[in-house]
Amino acid sequence: MIMKSVGRVETQYLDLPAPVPLDCGRELSPVRVAYETYGTLAPGGDNVILVCHALSGDAHAAGVSAEPAAAGTRDGFGAEDRDGAAGAALGWWDGMIGPGKAFDTDRYFVVCTNLLGGCRGTTGPSSIDPGTGRSYGSDFPVVTVADMVRVQKAALDALGVRRLAAVAGGSLGGMQALEWAVRYPDLVDAVVAIASTHGLHAQGVAWNAIAREAIMRDPAWQGGHYHGTGAAPEAGMGVARMIGHVTYLSAPALDDRFGRRLQAGDDISHTITGAEYQIESYLRHQAGSFVRRFDANTYLYLSRALTYFDLARQHGGGSLPQALSGLRARTLLIAFSSDWLYPPAASADIADALRGLGKEVEYHVIEAPYGHDSFLLEEARQTPLIQRFLAGEGGA
Repeated sequence: MIMKSVGRVETQYLDLPAPVPLDCGRELSPVRVAYETYGTLAPGGDNVILVCHALSGDAHAAGVSAEPAAAGTRDGFGAEDRDGAAGAALGWWDGMIGPGKAFDTDRYFVVCTNLLGGCRGTTGPSSIDPGTGRSYGSDFPVVTVADMVRVQKAALDALGVRRLAAVAGGSLGGMQALEWAVRYPDLVDAVVAIASTHGLHAQGVAWNAIAREAIMRDPAWQGGHYHGTGAAPEAGMGVARMIGHVTYLSAPALDDRFGRRLQAGDDISHTITGAEYQIESYLRHQAGSFVRRFDANTYLYLSRALTYFDLARQHGGGSLPQALSGLRARTLLIAFSSDWLYPPAASADIADALRGLGKEVEYHVIEAPYGHDSFLLEEARQTPLIQRFLAGEGGA
């Protein structure tokens, strides 16, 4: 069955009416938020789903962008093979949002915002600092997932949204969904957290640290003040993207797609600079596409925010059950068997804590070979789980 698209979509922009208090102790103003909406808001305003994006996403979650894009945000493994020439214009979760899809726009009014600290329309380090007239660069305040949620809340307030039927997202998006449910328990009816965690494991923190170091050790980073200089840390950013991309995949997926196949010819070329193997060429291509559309400082800030995220520490004095004790939303957790960056054990921890508190939770592990990228690729297998959950039908 071929599902319909939400069609052509334009990103909209909203200037928040008041300064935003941040966890670091600073206030940020002005703050602009880029957002898109899909579907129709019900007269009672009770059909709103907020969809939250991962590190490399943006507000364009579904449909075809009205603005041409140099590179698409549909970053899942093999996205170009799947999407073809239309990929750059498609929303990053287009297979999940639309008529009859997991987040059914015939029923729900779906909203997606670009995150605070982003580089795709929402205020971030590439934005102009009103105090200097130049880009913030590394003078931008360090932000947290809680700060991102505060900005989303302020934006929804300005749009007249007072309650959420659900908050959903994968990876960093799932962290936001959980933060919403804990921070605003009276406003959220349901949570859909996919390939996410209550706190990144040490290995995930380590890989993110290495990626940030690659950017900051590039001389073109210039202490974070590279905007307007004619140079940017593209080399370091490319390496960071390569690192990140490998962590999103699994060893079996890489072996199946590339193995040890050479990029050209039947024998090695005895080079240290060329892309000898297909996997090397693929990573270089991914790096080149990414640096054309993403700001290096935004990568640093969002990477740091997701490593800071720790529900137990922030809301429970070190106890995950205590952090979740006030949560009222029904919760759906989906994990993927081969995801070693956001492993199923993290979702299981949340499910166990919620069950121990007597709260309504479903937890599913999907057997899939694609690692963390599965949340972008396994749309068909996630869809019935989400549809049943949102309809209030029981599950595992």
